[in-house]
Amino acid sequence: MRLLMMLMLSISLTYASSGVSTDVIPDLTFTWVGLVSLVIFVVAYYFVATEEKYHIDKAKPALFAGTFMFILIAAYYAMNHLNMDLVHIQAQHLILEIAEIFFFLFVAMTYIETLIHMNVFEKLKYNLISKGYNYRKLFWLTGFLAFFISPIADNLTTALILSTVLITIERENKHFLVPGAINIVVAANAGGAWSPFGDITTLMAWTAGKGAFSDFLFLLPASLGGYLVTAFILSKFVPQTKPDFDASKEKSPEMMHGANIAIGLGIFTIASAVISHQVLHLPAMWGMMFGLAVLKLFQYRLKRKYNSQLNIFESMSKIENNTLLFFFGILAAVGALYFIGWLALAAVVYDPNVLGPTWSNIGVGFLSAIVDNVPVMSAVLKASPSMGLDQWMLVTLTAGVGGSLISFGSAAGVGVMGKLPGIYTFGAHMKYSWTILIGYITSIAIWYLQYEVLNIGA
Repeated sequence: MRLLMMLMLSISLTYASSGVSTDVIPDLTFTWVGLVSLVIFVVAYYFVATEEKYHIDKAKPALFAGTFMFILIAAYYAMNHLNMDLVHIQAQHLILEIAEIFFFLFVAMTYIETLIHMNVFEKLKYNLISKGYNYRKLFWLTGFLAFFISPIADNLTTALILSTVLITIERENKHFLVPGAINIVVAANAGGAWSPFGDITTLMAWTAGKGAFSDFLFLLPASLGGYLVTAFILSKFVPQTKPDFDASKEKSPEMMHGANIAIGLGIFTIASAVISHQVLHLPAMWGMMFGLAVLKLFQYRLKRKYNSQLNIFESMSKIENNTLLFFFGILAAVGALYFIGWLALAAVVYDPNVLGPTWSNIGVGFLSAIVDNVPVMSAVLKASPSMGLDQWMLVTLTAGVGGSLISFGSAAGVGVMGKLPGIYTFGAHMKYSWTILIGYITSIAIWYLQYEVLNIGA
């Protein structure tokens, strides 16, 4: 009843403010533009989720919804003589947020395509398969690599790299590829959850002062425990046969001149992104773009010294642009929902008389899988409910790990979908989603034991 009364009050305030110019962002949740925008988002989400059924690229409904919803908001403001500067400022902030993610992904994908061209992943594939590992051992190896690389790099870059390795190992056997792809996504998201710069959501919580650098490291047991449970169950679906490979007939692929230096430049680029954000207070994409500039200069040197055929612009042309446009569209759509006021309603559940912090933070994990963990975490941080360190670590954990529940619930999942089109799909992921749910519950149980019972890290 309290929640219903608050919603009715929200409606009355919305209509009372209609037609009045104000510097305060009005609540438009139950106006025609709020309801229509919500319907557009749900319909677009449906077509994204059923990409495999209708064969509509996920970027199309996401991009349409994101752009159209803001056009409707601007039209509503103009029709009701509201302050148009609010729309302009919100759009500028959203463009900045999207641009930071867009260019970060752009550089990461360029590096991956460059390393593919230089035969780095073919060499890695040869080294893995030539040792005689079966599919199940390869499953565990790629998973552990994803878990321990993502805290240093980030979950998206890690997932892109390991999914590229996965598809070079095997291109047809879905009994290996689908569980292997899910394993990489879960491992990358879990690994990023216990590092301040392993995921965008952890970075947001860290920079907002919700925990010190060392506080996030205490999430390692919960992250690792949940991943191991999911991976153990998933591994039972992976065949123990070996990939078709004859080391006596297959020649070890040769990497291009400068491949090792290019790998080093990739690590340098990630370090530049971290330093740019944490030390120089610049966006993380600034360091990424600097790394791209260094790579371009290195290409020039290779051309002069070895007459190398490496072309960075050719690598850029092979980037999955649908993935980038999907991110643009979905972030714009969720930004519109936040501007309208739908996401702000979520803060009500933190009231102890409704759900309270613990159950609300557990719900954030499910919400981040359905919507996106970045705006959900942003909404929680802006609402800033009164919580202790233990609860802020819980919401950091659930927002990061919860995105694995649905294939496009995280940046890592979307990136892998782009790398394995037609193989790692929404339907293929949901077939095994129950294993991820068990791991998610395990992570929360470990958090509860560590923080609430043993009082470690709180």
